[in-house]
Amino acid sequence: MDDRTKTDYEAWPAPQTRPGVPPPARKPARRRRPVVVGIVLVLVVAALAWWLRPQTAPAPSPGRGGIVPPVSTAAVQTGDINVTINALGTVSSLATVTIRSQISGQLIRIVFTEGQTVKKGDLLAEIDSRPYQLALAQAQGSLKRDQALLQAAQLDLERYQKLAQTNAIPRQQLDTQQSLVLQYQGNILSDQAQIDTAQLNITYCHIVSPLDGRVGLRQVDQGNYVTPGDTNGIVAVTQLAPISVLFTTAEDNLPAILKGVQSGAKLPITAYDRSGTTKLTTGELLTFDNQIDTTTGTVRLRAQFANERGNLFPNQFVNVELLVDVLKGAAVMPTSAVQRGAPGTFVYLLQPDSTVKVRVIELGPVNGETVAVKSGLAPGDRVVVDGADKLRDGMKITVREPGSTDTPPAPAPGPRNRAPRTR
Repeated sequence: MDDRTKTDYEAWPAPQTRPGVPPPARKPARRRRPVVVGIVLVLVVAALAWWLRPQTAPAPSPGRGGIVPPVSTAAVQTGDINVTINALGTVSSLATVTIRSQISGQLIRIVFTEGQTVKKGDLLAEIDSRPYQLALAQAQGSLKRDQALLQAAQLDLERYQKLAQTNAIPRQQLDTQQSLVLQYQGNILSDQAQIDTAQLNITYCHIVSPLDGRVGLRQVDQGNYVTPGDTNGIVAVTQLAPISVLFTTAEDNLPAILKGVQSGAKLPITAYDRSGTTKLTTGELLTFDNQIDTTTGTVRLRAQFANERGNLFPNQFVNVELLVDVLKGAAVMPTSAVQRGAPGTFVYLLQPDSTVKVRVIELGPVNGETVAVKSGLAPGDRVVVDGADKLRDGMKITVREPGSTDTPPAPAPGPRNRAPRTR
């Protein structure tokens, strides 16, 4: 056999083996290279055939996994929308009075109950009036005495005047009698003032409420000696109806407020709870401050509420909504349709072929769940209000019927969703 016809393993010397150990098995010659080359050629031909296939217009892209996402839509409508200003306010009583004694004396009776609602003139407490009744009796006695003295002096004056006409008495005696009459008249005026003072003190012994309101916590107990100089007083009465709310707004909103106030209209205002979800009561704008705070660029306003049900309480935090204008015939849509992203403020607009298109819009005033659209949409357009988080421009969608809870349809068989074959 020629050396050129020897196989590869025959061209090499046989490996040395140790006695008793069989020689290693010889490997067959590698003859798979033509098979691999054939497979590669088949794959190249298949790729060229796919690349050179007839091109067709791409269909609207469905969602992930071939699922067509269901969405809810709403139509853009024509309607009126309220232009409102929202702010955080603090409830403030129109009047809070600390009840103090106007005289000194022993507090012998407390009539009110803590937390009680009282009317103007209701009795709250009573002070011992006996010292002032005695002072009244003394002043009345002084008055009667001085009245008798005055009457006697006036009779003597009349006699002296007749005698003076005939020069029967000196002129000086007549002048002295006239001065004595004037003196007694002054004493009577003083006595009457003392009587009035004593009667007033007796009135002050009965402490009454100066306004309609709610009584606070008692600051002094029955039996104590009270004076007008007591710091805490007896109790505080706070007016709850009507009541006001103080709030601030940006100075940019002031022209709209001035426009409504100067036209003579009463601007309505609504108070909500701290979370802004529960409506408490309605009222109207009462007034606003005469200057703008330069540190914050805001102006203070006061609104008044009837508060007949007592929903507002002093120092309570509330959210207020002030109505300053109403836009008539504006294009309105649900606020849930508004999306914000790279294009700016936009919506997904439903197309006739059941696809969605990104439409950039300009928003107007917002009123609750409704927003006005200044530009970008027209009445009758339908926009996606639910399910927009899964959409993109040009995507195929299905419109979910109102109240439907249908799950997304199963994906159509495709290259990625085809069932596996069984052998």
